[in-house]
Amino acid sequence: MATVDVQALVEGVRAGRRASVSRAITLVESGRADHRVAARELLTELTDPHVDCVRVGISGVPGVGKSTFIETLGSQLTGEGKRVGVLAVDPSSVRTGGSVLGDKTRMAKLSADPNAYIRPSPAAGTLGGVARATTQAMIVLEAAGYDVVLVETVGVGQSEVTVAGMVDTFLFLTIARTGDQLQGIKKGILEIADVIAVNKADGDRATEARSAAKELSGALRLVHSSGEGWIPPVLTCSGLEGTGVDEVWERVLSHRSFLGEEGLASKRAEQQLDFTWALLRDELDQRLRRSPGVRAIREDVRRALLAGELTAPLAADRLIAAYDED
Repeated sequence: MATVDVQALVEGVRAGRRASVSRAITLVESGRADHRVAARELLTELTDPHVDCVRVGISGVPGVGKSTFIETLGSQLTGEGKRVGVLAVDPSSVRTGGSVLGDKTRMAKLSADPNAYIRPSPAAGTLGGVARATTQAMIVLEAAGYDVVLVETVGVGQSEVTVAGMVDTFLFLTIARTGDQLQGIKKGILEIADVIAVNKADGDRATEARSAAKELSGALRLVHSSGEGWIPPVLTCSGLEGTGVDEVWERVLSHRSFLGEEGLASKRAEQQLDFTWALLRDELDQRLRRSPGVRAIREDVRRALLAGELTAPLAADRLIAAYDED
């Protein structure tokens, strides 16, 4: 991007112009120092705590049918006159530079919908970097008048916790498995999920899906044994056929109602606090990588570590000392 006219970008985003939205998100994804300054100015202008946008995280292991579910849900919502944004958090992009949504071909119908906006995950180098870009992209979409933002994660460990920490409601998709239905579902997921849906409940798999949902409900009662607060409902649905998807959405809205205005404001405030620390860690990481002192000794430290001549704590101390001397 050339020199950024932040004010023109703010006006374009508020007017809901797609080109301006795309440019604004590209800006907040950028790691360039001048872009980060412009991005801060942009986000200060765009942030509005009174915007009533529904933020939903959607996760599930690969093959669970997330893209099909999101396309069906997104199409239903745009059919009701809502504007829907879809963002991706993909920790695999840290290693490969790829993204969950790739070139959007997996959501062909929704990507062609004028009331929907799909943005693949940035190849941001760290999960923290991807999360920073995604959280800020959400602010851009809200300022542009999107009513619902769906944040998709590929469902690999820490990314689920990261996404749960930036949305109002966390929806976990699973499928019926042969044998032990709970196998592979970590207890931690059941603790952060607000709504659970067993997808692909169609054809001869519908009965199996209902059985899985029943088993999951039992497991959730153990996790939430106090009986206080919100107990995540478990539903069945078919993203492919569209059955049950509206019921899943109703439960998402029920969770939001359960939080209430005060609860939602409190949750978002806590998320802002966590996000502040995440931004701080990300910025310090970037500064450490850019440090001339660290660059000068990094290769020597790496060789000494691999050769067993240096322990990790001593290596870390040496790198920090080099950074402090800059």
